Amino acid sequence: MEELINAWLKGSYFTKFMTVFWITAPLIIGIFFWLKESKKGDVVVEKNKKIIDHEKFTEDFHGTIVEDPFRYMENPEDPKVIKWVEEQNKRTQEFISGSSKKEEIKARLTELWDYSSVTTPKEIKGKYFYVKKEGLKNQPILYMQDGIEGEPIIVLDPNEISEDGSVALSFYSISKNAKYLAYTLSERGSDWQNIRVRDLSTMEDVKDEINYCKFTSIPWIGDEGFYYGRFPQPGSVPKEDESNYQKVYFHRLGTHQSDDKLIYERSDFKELGFRPIVSDDEKYLCLNVWLGTDSKNRFYYKNLKNEGNFIRLLDEHDAGYYFIGNDKSLFYFLTDLDAPKGRIIAIDVDKSFDEIEIIPESEDVLADVKIVNNCFVTVYRHNAYYTLKMYSKNGQIYKELDLPGLGSIEEIWGSSKGQELFYSFTSFLYPSTVFRYDFDTNESTVFGEQVVNFDPELFETDQVFYKSKDGTEVSMFLTHKKDLQLDGDNPTLLYGYGGFNISITPFYSPTTIMFLENGGVYAVANIRGGSEYGEDWHQAGMLQNKQNVFDDFIAAGEWLIENKYTNSKKLAIMGRSNGGLLVSACMVQRPDLFGAILCGVPVTDMLRYHKFTVGRYWIPEYGDPQNPDHFKYMYAYSPLHNVQKGVEYPPTLITTADTDDRVVPAHAYKFGATLQQAQKGDSPILVRVDTKAGHGHGKPTSMVIEEQSDIYSFIFKVFE
Repeated sequence: MEELINAWLKGSYFTKFMTVFWITAPLIIGIFFWLKESKKGDVVVEKNKKIIDHEKFTEDFHGTIVEDPFRYMENPEDPKVIKWVEEQNKRTQEFISGSSKKEEIKARLTELWDYSSVTTPKEIKGKYFYVKKEGLKNQPILYMQDGIEGEPIIVLDPNEISEDGSVALSFYSISKNAKYLAYTLSERGSDWQNIRVRDLSTMEDVKDEINYCKFTSIPWIGDEGFYYGRFPQPGSVPKEDESNYQKVYFHRLGTHQSDDKLIYERSDFKELGFRPIVSDDEKYLCLNVWLGTDSKNRFYYKNLKNEGNFIRLLDEHDAGYYFIGNDKSLFYFLTDLDAPKGRIIAIDVDKSFDEIEIIPESEDVLADVKIVNNCFVTVYRHNAYYTLKMYSKNGQIYKELDLPGLGSIEEIWGSSKGQELFYSFTSFLYPSTVFRYDFDTNESTVFGEQVVNFDPELFETDQVFYKSKDGTEVSMFLTHKKDLQLDGDNPTLLYGYGGFNISITPFYSPTTIMFLENGGVYAVANIRGGSEYGEDWHQAGMLQNKQNVFDDFIAAGEWLIENKYTNSKKLAIMGRSNGGLLVSACMVQRPDLFGAILCGVPVTDMLRYHKFTVGRYWIPEYGDPQNPDHFKYMYAYSPLHNVQKGVEYPPTLITTADTDDRVVPAHAYKFGATLQQAQKGDSPILVRVDTKAGHGHGKPTSMVIEEQSDIYSFIFKVFE
């Protein structure tokens, strides 16, 4: 080694240079590539940092650049989203726990929720089936009794299926001879459901199970099997078709789902959905054909006695057509065709197909019709509350039933040739109660015991009318203590919905009673977008007319203040789902008007709502942001995109659930984060996130009480 070193030292500079080069070149090259990769790595790290720090995302909508800095919140599995949710829940609970009334509120709500009620019974072959809410049990129970005076027997108790009460009975259907029960369960509030079958002689499930269902009916043919609608198996079709391509099948009892017979599909129009209906005489299979939440629909049918194709009887998509029943080939429909408040028509499908008007449109809205005892039992809405009338088959009125007061008919049921009618009634001060009307005696009696633990005589409900921004007259219900002083200082809760043809009429809630007992005023505004006054009222609050909904609600708040019911510091507004859109839009438009915002499972991002779960079903109601004309009005009111920095927004509580597969929680997350970032002042912007709760359907009683205790504790704390 020493000789080699001496030889190198005696060599030329070139020799020395080349020797050093060849020795060090690999090292130099390695360092060069390491630095290069390190620099690239820095770029990757920087990019990752930008993803983690959530670089502002921008999107071009028809020439308008829209920022979406919290788009990462659309991914519920993002670790930062998970951490953010945890922090929000902690912050919310810390604020609510500071309420002096929290324990008092929860204790009273628990007492008020501890009552029983039943749904309208269905009679099949002398057996009566109904669902009963029993006190504080998490889920209602399905019962059966033999005869009207029979002893109730439990058919299905969801409380035994899950310890935490997160599994709920969603729908049930009894076979024609009352031998089998087909039913669906919803887990964690999901819209996705499986159909199962129970043998009513053993009260045990048979092996049959149908998967991939959502929004389906289950009409039976005898006791042999049933029709249903289902979506494709996940992974078997493109992602966009998994909940967008419903087909109708027939399932024969005792067979596997893979053997079910395909009955109908529209591969040329995958967005259509189908609700199968079997006529009482089992001669016809009918399809109520729907397109998202559009109030217009189609109607197809086929004769089950032959192998013919479906006949598209009403396929123009020009109105709503709801099948009432049939007398042989004469089909009866409730329709709003040329009658926005509804009328009854008949069509003979074996003759000319000409329309025959049976009951014409009236001043009141025809909300529901059933054929019972060979007559039309009709439910009308008069100024947003209900009346119950009976008509002969030739359209002549012959009886109107007396109802307990100003309230709502929730459901009517009876068989076409039966001697009894069941109807359920409710109001703000009257828990849901089922009555049985006997056609022989002309008398109504209560079905099922009804006991409440509050005194309704202490309170009263009034209906008032006020003017909206454009001069439209809007009705509003006000419920409060009878000795209420109009001093402008009463805590007031204004509730609304305003969309999807859904009417908000008088309804009972234990939370309302608790609020009234604490001196509150409960107000419900019958704003446009619903169907309180018919289809015209609905259309006046949808698509390009959506701003009318917010104007109506804001005007309701102004009226309450002007008439000394309350003031802007003690006026809270509440809404859920589309109602969450309502209150969030009103909040950003008039932050000065309200003292508290209760925003439940809201739709707030009107530019991306259609990209998640069933959001595209709502396009007929809201519009399509990809359409330049629709974008203009949607962007103008979209709550998420109209939050302004430096504005003092009212105290706000946004509630959602991490498993909501109808209105994804990203709406609540993004809106809450945007408000928190923009908020001026100290008023809290809080987000409360439930687990195993979904959109609200089937939520366990214990979870409901906990949530409502938090909501009302929040209200009273900010009103202190």
